[in-house]
Amino acid sequence: MDRARLARLLHTVQMRSTFYCHAELAEPWALEMPAIEDSVSFHVVTNGSCWLRLTGSAPLELRRGDLALVPHGRGHDLASSPAAGPALRVDRLPQEYIGEQYSTLRHGGTGEASQLICGIVSFDAPAARELMRALPAVVTVRGDELEAGSSVHDTLRTMARELSHPQIGGETVATRLADVLVLQAIRAWIAGEGGSATGWMHAVQDERIGRALEAIHDDPGRRWNLQLLAHAATMSRSAFSARFTELTGEAPIAYLARWRMALAQSRLAEGDTTVAALADELGYRSEAAFHRAFTRIVGRTPGSIRRRSRLRTEMAAPS
Repeated sequence: MDRARLARLLHTVQMRSTFYCHAELAEPWALEMPAIEDSVSFHVVTNGSCWLRLTGSAPLELRRGDLALVPHGRGHDLASSPAAGPALRVDRLPQEYIGEQYSTLRHGGTGEASQLICGIVSFDAPAARELMRALPAVVTVRGDELEAGSSVHDTLRTMARELSHPQIGGETVATRLADVLVLQAIRAWIAGEGGSATGWMHAVQDERIGRALEAIHDDPGRRWNLQLLAHAATMSRSAFSARFTELTGEAPIAYLARWRMALAQSRLAEGDTTVAALADELGYRSEAAFHRAFTRIVGRTPGSIRRRSRLRTEMAAPS
């Protein structure tokens, strides 16, 4: 297995922060975290404890110093006990908004208090999205199992210190630490359970198929065909095609097309390019051919992605 190749991919992972909340909660309480497409939710318990409830899984207790990631954009509940309820939509509760991306929530009864830092982040790059798909339903990092001096341990302690001793800019520091913590948790999962993962994670680390994947990722606009990709993997076409499909679950040319469209979708969402420029950059002979491929694979037209991006920018602009 080539772990170095996976490390290089992880180095390129960049998050887009969506929202953060510092929650001060007193028993009894229960909060519903809504599903948000293409996102990862995280929860860090800085004081007290809580229970994470996810459909299809047993309730999971989180104690002080624990971190949980909920990938795949899935909705879930946080509660003071496994049976606490009803769960109230967190985004519909009164909060003190410190900025467009940060709030403080005080909620619950008069019982024992807990404090959490919760957030929602997304990953636009195709490699990051593939990595997120490979994660399990919940990734948990237990604070009491961390070695003193480990990167996750130190980040958790620093975050808790920033929140327990408020000072100017403390919220900003805490959110930046949360970004770091999410990446550290993913890296810790890869070093542990992720090392034996199947699918795309396994394919990236495969000595031969990994070479072909890296070639695609490094130069997606090249006019690749099965022969060139098999050559990159130093395999015959038939052996390469069979092995690639076995590991990734799709044929090499289908993967190439999907990877190109994922790149295009990210670039269009950023709003810094045109459809014609993307068609040329990604190896399509015409804008029409690119448009057809994009609509077939993504399920939306390139123009709809650009329009949604412009609308999001206009809504975010100060009035």
